[in-house]
Amino acid sequence: MNKIKLIIQREYLTRIRKRSFIVMTILGPLLMAGLMIVPVWLSLKDVDLQIIQVIDETYAFHKEFKDSPTVIYNYSDEGIVQAKADFFKYNYTSILYIPRNAYSSPSAIRLFHKKQPSQRTLNKINNTISEVMERDRIKLKFDINRDELKALKPEINVLSISLDENGEEEESSSVLNMILGFAGAILIYFFIFLYGVQVMRGVIEEKTNRIVEIIISSVKPFQLMFGKIAGIALVGLTQFLLWVVLTSLIIVGAQRVMSDSMKHKMTEQQRMEEFMPEAEIQNEAQDNNIMQDLNENLSMINFPLLLLSFIFYFMGGYLLYGALFAAIGSAVDSEADTQQFMFPITIPLILSFVMAQSVISNPDGTLAFWFSIIPLTSPIIMMVRIPFGIQISELLLSMGLLVASFIFVTWLAGRIYRTGILMYGKKSSYRELWKWLFYNN
Repeated sequence: MNKIKLIIQREYLTRIRKRSFIVMTILGPLLMAGLMIVPVWLSLKDVDLQIIQVIDETYAFHKEFKDSPTVIYNYSDEGIVQAKADFFKYNYTSILYIPRNAYSSPSAIRLFHKKQPSQRTLNKINNTISEVMERDRIKLKFDINRDELKALKPEINVLSISLDENGEEEESSSVLNMILGFAGAILIYFFIFLYGVQVMRGVIEEKTNRIVEIIISSVKPFQLMFGKIAGIALVGLTQFLLWVVLTSLIIVGAQRVMSDSMKHKMTEQQRMEEFMPEAEIQNEAQDNNIMQDLNENLSMINFPLLLLSFIFYFMGGYLLYGALFAAIGSAVDSEADTQQFMFPITIPLILSFVMAQSVISNPDGTLAFWFSIIPLTSPIIMMVRIPFGIQISELLLSMGLLVASFIFVTWLAGRIYRTGILMYGKKSSYRELWKWLFYNN
């Protein structure tokens, strides 16, 4: 046991001291935090300021376009020909031209611009025109206004509530569950590949340099293989925890830096709210409701169970596949010879990743159940199912089978490893590997 600890310590300390580990530990959080911070920062800096001259020959849209913090509308009785001629004499950025035949030919409406408006501004203009035309047509044909018609259509949102055997109810959000489940599955998928390949490359490197001949003179091949797998597992876990901590610190720091800008922007929005159209105010209120719903949905998620399950399936999946990758590394002399052995091993991983979308659509289906129980696919599929809620008996069964499979696969891989680690100059085949499983020395 002491020898295995020494091997684990050697693998762990050797790898965390490498420049690549330090670079990726720093670069990973920066990239992950950047994906969250940069869009927010750009949204604060990239403000589309528009001063639009409105020429409405129908007079139906007069005062329908309301100013906002980034868009100002000036209504004009000037003709379109003269407006275009004087366009660059004034500080207008665009001319919105609504001809007399706009109701019969909406495609005749034009927006001439110096500065390309943002898609959000274009959407506001399109929506305003559409709403006014819809309102007038409803009034003309049915003699009711748009609000009265809208009141006839009820807003239905069926709330999904999980009911357990004890009669306890638990609300859930399908969208949030889908995001959390798929994110956990992706992380485990890439971690297993990343660190599993590191195990294989480490075995090939030691075998090629003949270092392994010296090492196994003091320890058994199985101890060496197990220590290498466990050591790299601790490296992966360390890097993951560092990523979580550093990413959180970067995001918190960035939030404090941008807080003044965000507060200023919110103050401006509140100050200009009186100039905002009713639809815009409703959108702002809707955004606030969405944030409240998001916070409520987050409070429904069992994050301790989710985090503990992630760590377990990350470790269990890695240990299972790490043993297989170690066996492959011991059976070949170079990385180029690993392709024939890697393909069958990676099929379950790729299949489980592909099937994750189907599992999200039906997390309690037969397909989802069996894929979350089979050890070769359970690390990914079970992480997809857990946010949706799962019976403890199924979770324990999946975990138990994963542990048992890891022990069994490690034993099989150890038998291949003990023979293949000392084989040189001969390309291995599946027939050779089968013989090594039952070879006694």
